[in-house]
Amino acid sequence: MKVQPLALIYTMSAIVLASSLLMASPAKAGQWDISGQGTLEARYFPHDVAFANQSQVSLSPSLTLEPEFVFETKHAQNRFTIQPFIRWDADDDKRSHVDVREFNWLHLGSTWDFTMGISKVYWGVTESAHLVDIINQTDAVEGITGEEKLGQAMLNLNSEHSWGNLSMFILPGFRERSFTANNARLHGPLNIDASQARYASSEQQHHTDWALRWSHMWDDLDIALSHFQGTSREPRLLPIIVSGQAVFIPYYDQIQQTGLELQLTTNNTLWKTEVIHRQGQGKPFYALVAGFEHTLYALAGSDADVGLLFEYLYDDRDPKAAPPTIANRDIFAGLRMVLNDTQDTSLLLGVLLDLEHQSILVNIEAERRLTNQLKLVLSSQLFNNIADQDILAGVRQDDVVALKLHYYY
Repeated sequence: MKVQPLALIYTMSAIVLASSLLMASPAKAGQWDISGQGTLEARYFPHDVAFANQSQVSLSPSLTLEPEFVFETKHAQNRFTIQPFIRWDADDDKRSHVDVREFNWLHLGSTWDFTMGISKVYWGVTESAHLVDIINQTDAVEGITGEEKLGQAMLNLNSEHSWGNLSMFILPGFRERSFTANNARLHGPLNIDASQARYASSEQQHHTDWALRWSHMWDDLDIALSHFQGTSREPRLLPIIVSGQAVFIPYYDQIQQTGLELQLTTNNTLWKTEVIHRQGQGKPFYALVAGFEHTLYALAGSDADVGLLFEYLYDDRDPKAAPPTIANRDIFAGLRMVLNDTQDTSLLLGVLLDLEHQSILVNIEAERRLTNQLKLVLSSQLFNNIADQDILAGVRQDDVVALKLHYYY
């Protein structure tokens, strides 16, 4: 019988957790910490649908639950984390889903740590795009920003040295990208059948990927180099004919991606850069995000801090051989305001301008704490002057405003 690496990771994590709990006496076992959040969300779509097959929904409610269970041994050398994610959506069957964001064992050494199980890893320094962030799959049903990620099974060893920090990853098992329902808002015109996904690797979703990352800090300069080899988290959509109708299916290439992150701090300004080089999707290509964030502290004598953001985005991939991107030759300008009040009020406004088609994507996020356990978040994505040739043309009628009430416990 062939044992799949992904199933082996799950089994080993469960055995380590159960063994530690059973073998430890009550006095030495450590302690559990249970926390998490629940969220009520209402999304409002002010415009009529663009396509006849779309559901004419203006107000769409949903509910999410994100509990987190953490067990830490007495001397804090071992930590076990379980973090499921559950969303129920009234109008999009695909957006209603369950995921395990984290289910892992972390062991802490003096100058190293080791994680086994399902976890999330974030790489990157820029605001408008996260080119180097490739470990976890995007949870695309959560929104078009790509900020939410699915949990990824991994073996991860991190070690600290005088010459920098080294992270090594073995990534067994692949998570396919999720897509909203074909009749849902923010889906676009393509009829996508994710159940027929295809792979460049004969091992399909059981292919074992790997990654390395080195990071170091010299005075005011933070630098990181990374390399990933395995199944691309970005699928291409290939057309096929099913029962006389065009259907698009995801195709996952085998790629190699090398990334560079730079962040330089000079007085009130952060200079940020992310660069990648990728092979395996047509001709090798480069992509770049570079810019700055300049902060004005105590603006006009107030307690508020205002950050001014600017970034340039470039990507020379061939859209016929690689997954298309919304940011190939774009500029991003933004404003981040933090009031530094007792309610932790903040505002982030960002505008992405396509230099080829003059299409504009506006992203707004404002949040304010109501009590120690309640927080209100208002977010919005607005599409303006979207050209027919733009990748966003299919969702240009889907301006959305979302109001979220988070309850923390």
